[in-house]
Amino acid sequence: MAGSSCSIPRPDRACSSYLVDDGETPIVLDLGTGALANLRRHVDYDRLGAVVISHMHADHFIDLIPLRYALRYGSRRRNTKVRVYLPPGGLAMLRALVSAFAHEGGDFLQDVFELSEYDPSRPLAIDAATLRFAQTAHYIAAFAIRWERDGASVTYSADTAPDDRVVALARETDVFLCEATLRRGETEPGERGHSTAAEAAQMAQAAGVRRLVLTHYGEESTANDLDQSAREIFTGEIIVADDHHTLTLDH
Repeated sequence: MAGSSCSIPRPDRACSSYLVDDGETPIVLDLGTGALANLRRHVDYDRLGAVVISHMHADHFIDLIPLRYALRYGSRRRNTKVRVYLPPGGLAMLRALVSAFAHEGGDFLQDVFELSEYDPSRPLAIDAATLRFAQTAHYIAAFAIRWERDGASVTYSADTAPDDRVVALARETDVFLCEATLRRGETEPGERGHSTAAEAAQMAQAAGVRRLVLTHYGEESTANDLDQSAREIFTGEIIVADDHHTLTLDH
């Protein structure tokens, strides 16, 4: 886990980013604020097979910019481009953001990235892995992501209020990375876009997942509070995410 914070990074922690490494094609799910520095402790950036972005909020994609600089100017430059898969509409937003860097010449993004937008209604094959998507309940279009290979699976909720579409995507997954932004008893005014640890646990229980990893939380939430809230509902293994925490799939 390269980043486990919500949009305001906890001290010495980064925002959303999760590395799934099958030994052949390391895939990064989101690359939020500060995550690249953490990611480098676990994989060399020249080894990255792909980056997949769940939605276009800065705390989920902004470190594509320092990754670009690393790939363009760093000591571990490579000849092939890193594949970056964005949600629908993501290309225009990313290009608008980096237009401020046009003075550097060339194409700021295409120099090092192979950019495309995924179709969330279709499976996405990345070498031997298959990724599937489900739209979540969030303030902008956001997509939960399920990574699968050889019977092993990891499902990442992205940002979401409780949503049956996320439950369906996570059905019987080995690891369910689920956001727990809201504190116990906290409510969102108007349109919802986040979950509590208890709501994450309800989705995990309904999906029959094997392990629940609570993530995307702020400094006001303690690991004990998150664990206790979820343990009242979910009967499987519960882990509170932290940067650099690693898990091994049983398959």
